[in-house]
This record gives sequence, C-alpha cells and structure tokens, in this order.
Amino acid sequence: METPSLKPAENASVELGKRVKAARLKHDYTLEAASRACGVSRSTLSKVENGVMSPTFDVLQKIVHGLKIDLGELFGSVPKPRASGRRALTRKGGGQQHSAGCYQMELLATELAHKSMHPFRIRVTAHSLDEFTEWGRHEGEEFLYVLSGSVCLYSELYAPTHLEAGDSIYFDSRTGHAAVSTSDEDAEVLWLINEPHPDTRDGDRGAPGI
Repeated sequence: METPSLKPAENASVELGKRVKAARLKHDYTLEAASRACGVSRSTLSKVENGVMSPTFDVLQKIVHGLKIDLGELFGSVPKPRASGRRALTRKGGGQQHSAGCYQMELLATELAHKSMHPFRIRVTAHSLDEFTEWGRHEGEEFLYVLSGSVCLYSELYAPTHLEAGDSIYFDSRTGHAAVSTSDEDAEVLWLINEPHPDTRDGDRGAPGI
C-alpha cells in the first residue's frame, strides 16, 4: 500500500512546539504553571515547545486538556465550531502529519473541533517490543483496524494479540498497550481514539505512548 510522504519530523515538531507555547502564553502561564495544569513535567513541556521532543498522543492529550486547546489546532488546522450535520472529508495524504516514537501518525478530520473521537492513519515502525520504553496509556477507548501488513498488540493485561490485514480490536486506553509490526514491511493501521467527556475523566493515568 502506498504511504503518503511525511513532513520532516524535526520541522513538524518545531511548528507544533510553537503552537504549544502560544497556547501557554495565551493563558499567561509560566512553564511551571502550565506543567501543573497539564500534568506534564516542566522538562517535557520545555522540550516540546522547543521542538526537540516529538510528543506521544498521551502527552498531547494532557497538553490539549491543560491548555484548553483543540488537538487539531496544535497541528495547524483551524477547526470549525460544533454544529449539527457536520462532516469532514480528508483526501489521501491530506491529514496532519506527526511522528511519535514508533508511530508515524496522520491525524484525520482535523477541521472539526471538539470531536468525540480522533481518527489516525498510522504506520507502525516498531518491529520489536524492545523499541518501546513505556506502555501507552491514557484516558478513553480505542479501535484499531489493520489496513496492511500484520500487527501484534501487546497489553499489560492480555496475552499478545496477532492481527492480520482486515482484523480489528477495541480496547480500554487506560490498559498499557503497544503495537508492533510483525510483517517484513511496516504495518499500516486505522486507529480511532475516543475522548471521554471532561466530566467523566477519573484522574490522570497517562504515561508516554499511544
């Protein structure tokens, strides 16, 4: 399957970092205050702002909640406000690109603000669990559908689950997890992440990963 070309990771990280800093300054937050609001260490936040760290979805989720900004805005889009009958069309390769550890991510439907789920097309570049330093873990629920190649989804609660093209799995995001390509080529997956309503979040359980 043909893979859309990604922007250089360093350029995308620098631009995203500028938007994070702008959102922080909009609230007149110091790095220390923003760190407390987001539940992210001051060092991590500083690295993100300076473009020297490409944050995982877990970290991005904490930042958007803490700074009260829509995820799409961090990727440079101008989301449309919530309205009835809304929709979003993303042409092939037209999503917002982001490199996060072992995942080359393309965020889809970025023009819609305050979505209840975030759709990603992801190329899984890891071919061994050893390439991960920590489990992915954050609020919400997830749905993963394998588009091409094959994947093994590791979990801290379940035995490794092997998935071929056309297979899918739905799981609790708070359970530590990591996806690894088991095919010779990098696997391509459609990954949907459901965002819980702010009133239903039951605490900060996040750790780096997707």
